[in-house]
Amino acid sequence: MINEDSVIPKGFLISSAEAAIKKPGRNDMTLIYSTVRAQAAGVFTNNTVKAAPVIVDMERIAKGYGRAVFINSGNANACTGKKGMADVLKISAALAKLLKIPETDVFVSSTGVIGTPLPMDRIIPKIPELAQNLGKSTLLDAAQAIMTTDTFPKLISTELKFGKAQSTLSAIAKGSGMISPSMATMLSCAITDVAITTDAIKEALSASVNESFNSITVDGQMSTNDTVIVFANGLAGNKTIEKGTKEFKSFQKYLTETFSRLSDMIVRDGEGATKFITVEVTGAHTTETGKVVARAIADSSLVKTAIYGQDANWGRIMAAMGASNIQFDPYKVDISFNKVKVVRKGLSTNNDTAATEVLKKKEILISVNLNMGENSAKIRTCDLTEEYIKINAEYRT
Repeated sequence: MINEDSVIPKGFLISSAEAAIKKPGRNDMTLIYSTVRAQAAGVFTNNTVKAAPVIVDMERIAKGYGRAVFINSGNANACTGKKGMADVLKISAALAKLLKIPETDVFVSSTGVIGTPLPMDRIIPKIPELAQNLGKSTLLDAAQAIMTTDTFPKLISTELKFGKAQSTLSAIAKGSGMISPSMATMLSCAITDVAITTDAIKEALSASVNESFNSITVDGQMSTNDTVIVFANGLAGNKTIEKGTKEFKSFQKYLTETFSRLSDMIVRDGEGATKFITVEVTGAHTTETGKVVARAIADSSLVKTAIYGQDANWGRIMAAMGASNIQFDPYKVDISFNKVKVVRKGLSTNNDTAATEVLKKKEILISVNLNMGENSAKIRTCDLTEEYIKINAEYRT
């Protein structure tokens, strides 16, 4: 059963604290800790410009295990040079000492303003508080602490059962703008007490991210800090899950569902968004080409503003598809808004009035059939509004 309650799997403890990293008045740091060493896997941004914590985490995750994840909001610690790298190591070293664990078992994630050094004079004094208060915060507290322009916290828990063993998979995420991930999402951390091999959790994570976080976009902007980390500490007591088993397929399904729910929350919370849009491309030669076409539509500012303005301007969709560099015949294309067909074989059906009524709804399905093959793909996105411009024009003020 999937729910959005704050359920923490066995053996995990959470704390949160305020360091006034960007502004005072709210917790802006969280620590998620496993009482035993956990299997770990992660995926990270493909952006050439990577934040200091991403660089450190990518190196540490290679060993396949860990104990703690520290996350701060308000500052991305990206484009901060040698000091940024030193600050990541200083945070992880301070936590490792207090928790009595190896420093390489600590992962660090940051989100917020790029190009500004972390206020270490405020962060380091709060590290003991985070360590001492482990177990006093909820999953909701953690989700709230990592918010930036988010308007609501994003968390979800799933109850699992393998054999007679009851277990839990819980996850948090943050994201609202700068959303066009590749290999990861804005920030997300999943924890579970399931026993699973490192190879299995790596494969499950990669597959589930591709179907969830890698299938959304808000503004077509890839972050410098995109990170997804999963910890599995095995305290549920189930028989260890290995790749290729029916238990593995079940776990991967649960992980995909969990991340899909979180990624949809991110789209619904897109900066200034008023509509949730699904772009579905069918009739593609391959799933990947379908996804490229779908993303071209979903990333188009012209399409997104037309949807916001309730203008069934399907010509913008055709233009975005043509700019995708995927070969197709325009005069085989069908396009619909929900169930209202506006294009048949590349030509107007003159149903714009009915389509405009559809665009007044909060949830829109743009269906595109290339009629070139048997594969399909979906991308979820949102509309583009004046509020998005306002939020980003004032982001550092």
